[in-house]
Amino acid sequence: MFDWIVNLIDKAGYAGIALLMLLENVFPPIPSELIMPLAGFSAAKGTLSLTGVLIAGTVGSLAGAYFWFLIGRWIGANRLKRFAARHGRWLTMHPDEVDRARAFFSRHQALALFLGRLIHAIRSLISVPAGVTCIPSSTYLLWSSLGTALWSGFLAGAGYLLESQYERVSEWLNPVSNVVIAGLAVWYVYRIIRFKAPETSEAA
Repeated sequence: MFDWIVNLIDKAGYAGIALLMLLENVFPPIPSELIMPLAGFSAAKGTLSLTGVLIAGTVGSLAGAYFWFLIGRWIGANRLKRFAARHGRWLTMHPDEVDRARAFFSRHQALALFLGRLIHAIRSLISVPAGVTCIPSSTYLLWSSLGTALWSGFLAGAGYLLESQYERVSEWLNPVSNVVIAGLAVWYVYRIIRFKAPETSEAA
């Protein structure tokens, strides 16, 4: 995969960066922690401009995230409630909790979107509840763009400064990402174990 990423950026330039960042959001195994530092290294060599790298990375990443936002819109609250009624344990949520989660997300949408785009393990996933909550597209794009630009700029800037040592960015971030992913996995298993189906009252 590494050679494919390098070749695509070398041959396609900004379009290749945008495509890779789009795919990174749709297929998380493609790491932005490698794509953007490598793009920043290309800027340091003079092959690309740092501004162009930042724009391409942000646009591509936002396009991939918007795909999941539309998936959330398509799922919708009613379909999610029906799914929770049938498979609540695996969703770790009762149908009535869907409305509470939507209300919470609506109250903190700006912060959730901005910070969510900065956390590796949930960068793509945060777009789904945003879509389910029916947040206006303009609000979603504004706060997601800010978070995405900051994340892309950090990675590209690190690659620009480190130059040929750009791969160290991934080495620094991977342990943090692994801790976050492990924490989410433990939390999910805990939720499954503690899950209790809602009690139903029988008519007298």
